[in-house]
This record gives sequence, structure tokens and C-alpha cells, in this order.
Amino acid sequence: MRASLAVALREYNGRATRWKIHSTIFTKPNGGVIMPAVVVRFHPSLLQKFICAVVAAPLLCVPAGNAAHQKGPEAKPSGEAFDAHAADRLAKLALACVHKEYPNKISHVLNSDADVAPPCKLTPAFCGCYDWHSSVHGHWLLVRLLRTFPDAPFAKAARDALKESLTAENLKAEAAYLRREGRASFERPYGLAWLLQLCAELREWDDPQAREMLANLRPLEDAAIERLTTWLPKLSHPIRIGEHNQTAFALGLVLDYARGKNDERLAKLAADSARKFYLADKNCPLAYEPSGEDFLSPCLGEADVMRRVLAQTEFEKWLTQFLPQIPRTATADWLPVAISPDPSDPKLAHLDGLNLSRAWMLEGILTSLPVDDPRRPALASAAEAHRRAGLAAVTGEHYEGGHWLGSFAVYLTTQRGIKK
Repeated sequence: MRASLAVALREYNGRATRWKIHSTIFTKPNGGVIMPAVVVRFHPSLLQKFICAVVAAPLLCVPAGNAAHQKGPEAKPSGEAFDAHAADRLAKLALACVHKEYPNKISHVLNSDADVAPPCKLTPAFCGCYDWHSSVHGHWLLVRLLRTFPDAPFAKAARDALKESLTAENLKAEAAYLRREGRASFERPYGLAWLLQLCAELREWDDPQAREMLANLRPLEDAAIERLTTWLPKLSHPIRIGEHNQTAFALGLVLDYARGKNDERLAKLAADSARKFYLADKNCPLAYEPSGEDFLSPCLGEADVMRRVLAQTEFEKWLTQFLPQIPRTATADWLPVAISPDPSDPKLAHLDGLNLSRAWMLEGILTSLPVDDPRRPALASAAEAHRRAGLAAVTGEHYEGGHWLGSFAVYLTTQRGIKK
């Protein structure tokens, strides 16, 4: 209810309106809802809009309602609610941006006047979607949806878009760009990790076009691996922020890629790095989250990579020491959903993505615990609350979120990071 109402008020009250929500959910001893109480303060002239917001609140969730309480402690996995209609909407978000060059935020070191050039000349394959990493995972989104819904209405447009971008010529230019002087830290680690996920998606897809695109990507794939394997042994401390440089999230993507490819050297490096950085960690300050521009959770991101590294018994014990805050009751209140104060702001819109990434991280943690672990109900409830709030924000209304939130929604709903 809280997440739904907050999203509705944001959409219907307008961006300039100041509003406050005070809410309380009364529960029975077994965790069931008795009654939600919500007090909202607003100017009298907004009464009509507020009534519309309350009526529309269920429509802005996917689907509506407080599913954590409706479904009980074990919420259904996200993938069960994902269908071709939802896929079509998310595919259109990527199709609208993969070849949209401007606006563009580039991270570009100039070595000389010759380096002054438009994005399409610098990085011709991944020059759309506002920035390089978003373009990479926008292409990943199209591949992922094509594999999941090969006969969907968007399939031809997606194949055409991928064919236009992932040519041998474009990707040789991308590899050359990455290897030039001054580019050692380019898109490291976030963008490089997503590039490996794109390669993994193509490698797993039994399709002639996929094999051709993967072959074209090989020079850039090799360059990305070279960059990561040079950097990780030298990295003395983890990067614990909630944005692109976070080490934990990237290590999770790299591990999944390396294991899928049977690259034992890279898998060992990623797993050893995770152990070096996080094995001794305790009492993660979850109460300090989120920071105002987070789209990744530092605490949950760390747990999400460690569940990939540790055996179940070892992970169960590690999680107890690392996140002792996880309750033993079916409640989501221990981890409130985030609400972006302005989805049209490219940094403040990050909080909408935080809900999506938290949801898939919580689901990953959940799948790595024994079936009788008493924390499962709380993890499932929090995952469901974040999933609903996150998916409700993927509207495409603002390009600041529309150019990347679809990728996060697809990663969640298709359960990409969950071992089958």
C-alpha cells in the first residue's frame, strides 16, 4: 500500500508539489495485516488529484496490492508474472534508445585533438542510450527478450537493431577504443561486466545470428577480460558504493559469465576476489541505505555475490553475521522501498532502479538458503515489495530512467542471475 500510494501521488500530484505521507500498518502476531492507516498532508486544491491518486494506486503496481501479505511468506518468483505483453513494452524502451545518440554522457579521456569526435565515431556499436554501459545492457535486453520470446511482435525490430550495431567493423573500433592510452579505467567494472553478460547471453543462444554477433564481439570481449584481469589483482580494497563502481555487483556478473563459459581462470579470480574483499565482513550497516543516488545496494550486493561463492552451509552462517537485521517474521518493513523524488533527474532516478536490483538480490539470497531457514519469509516479503515498486516505475515517461530501467526490469523478471 505504501509503495503504491507513494508512486501514485508522485505521478498525479505533479513534480513541484510538496507532500508528506505518514503511514502505519497494524499487524496480527502472525504477520497478517489488520488495517493500513495512511495520513497525507496536502493543499486543499489538490484534493481532486489525491482522490485520483488513491484510485489509481493499484493500477500503478504490477499487479496491485500488498502482495507480501496476500501471498504469504513465500512470494512467487518474479518470472512467473512476466509475459509477452510486458516484454514488448520493455523491448520498445531499448529499441527507442540503442541508436539514439543524443543526449549523451560520455566518459572520455582526450589524448589529443584527434579524440574530439561524436559518440558514433568514438564507440560506434554502443553510442546510444545516453551512455556506453546503458547502451551495452540495452543490447543485452534485446538479446535476452529474443531468447525468451522468439516469436514476439518486437522480434524483427530487435534483430534488425542488433544487426545494425553489432557488426565486425563497429566492434573492432570499440576494441581499439578500449585499448588506447588513457582508457585503463573506462567503464570499469560496471560497463565491462555488462559487456560480458551480453556475450554470455549470445553464447547461450542457439541461433545463427547470435553466433555471428558473438564472433564479432570477440575482440571487445577479449579486451574487457584483459582489463578486468589486470585490475582485480591490484585492487586492494572493495568499492562499496551504490553506483557503477561497486565491486560486488560486477563480480557477480563476471562470475556468472565465467562459469557459463567454463573459464576457470576468470571464475577463480572473481571468486577469490570476493572472498578477499567480503568473507570477514560483519554487521553491514543496512540502516545507512540508501544514499540519495544509489541504484545498487552495497549490503545486498555483497550478499548476492557471496551466495555465488560460498556453499549453502557456509553462506547461511556468513549471512547471519553479515546481516543480523533480517527478521524471522513475514514482514517487508525491515527494508523499506525507495521512492525517487524526481524521476526526470538522471541521478535521482537511480532510486527507481534500486528497488529493482534489491528485488533480484533478495531473490538470489533467498534461493541460496535452506528451505527451513527462518529468514525466508522476510526476504520473500521484501523482494516482492521491491519488485512491485520497481516495476511500477518503469514507465518510459522520462528518458533519464527509460534508457536503462528496462534492462533492470528484464534482469529481474527473467531471473537472469538465478541459477536454475
